[in-house]
Amino acid sequence: MDRFFSNKKAIFLFAAPALVLFTLMIFYPLLQVIYGSFFEYKGLNPDIFAWFDNYKRLFQDKLFYTSVKNGLIFAAVITVYQILLATILAFAVSNAKVRGRSFFRVVYFIPVVLSVTVVCQLWLSVFNEQNGLLNRFFEMIGMEYSQGWLSDRHQAIYPISFTNAWQYMGYHFALLLAGIKSIPKSYYEAAKIDGASNFKAHMRITVPLLQETYKFSLIMAVTGGLNAFTQMMIMNSGGPGTATYTLTYMMLRAINKTYEFGYGMSAAVFLVIECLIATIFINKIIAKERIVY
Repeated sequence: MDRFFSNKKAIFLFAAPALVLFTLMIFYPLLQVIYGSFFEYKGLNPDIFAWFDNYKRLFQDKLFYTSVKNGLIFAAVITVYQILLATILAFAVSNAKVRGRSFFRVVYFIPVVLSVTVVCQLWLSVFNEQNGLLNRFFEMIGMEYSQGWLSDRHQAIYPISFTNAWQYMGYHFALLLAGIKSIPKSYYEAAKIDGASNFKAHMRITVPLLQETYKFSLIMAVTGGLNAFTQMMIMNSGGPGTATYTLTYMMLRAINKTYEFGYGMSAAVFLVIECLIATIFINKIIAKERIVY
């Protein structure tokens, strides 16, 4: 068997289906988008090669900078909320002294399996300016702090980001908890003998050994934030106005509403580059050396 898997032909044979599928489903469409971003499409008329005009227009468009800023805010909110809270909850649930651990594992993961539409409608009722639970709560405790959470162009991106962060925190919680379960218990027993507290044991043992898990979670959270679209679409259609547009929303608007296909493709190319840079950066700063135990 070892001789078979060390054979280059055998490796190619097993890798070929995945490579073909990746090429057809991802790489080839990506090349088409890059190629199409250099053209100006005129419907039934011949396409016009526009060189870098679409990209020049993109960098001169105020909506582009609003979309990039919103994507970064979205990524920052969900990364901090999801990774930090998932870490705290995973550490707590992994403690054998905590009762009802199986119950909490299920409860924390339930939002992940819910429909995005259901979750957005739930939080729309919470953020509603007139009868929303959040404004009513402030009213009940005597605070005059009624806010139009989704109608204020300067703050609407934050409750939308929180909605996404709340729904998918359980995904990262499950990843981190699985990683903790894979660490040998003897490490913690040795730390306990040395007088380390649970917190110090997690900081010195758990966190370093979960570097690969944290790297994957960060990549998923950051790129997911940069690609954000669904929550904006459902909760306030990118509004008020274009205040909560992201690059994905901007791309679809250019293609589906104004029919500027080349311009929309240029926004898509920039989004791919942005996600690629984020992925490379995370790979560089986290888990430089794989820890083996």
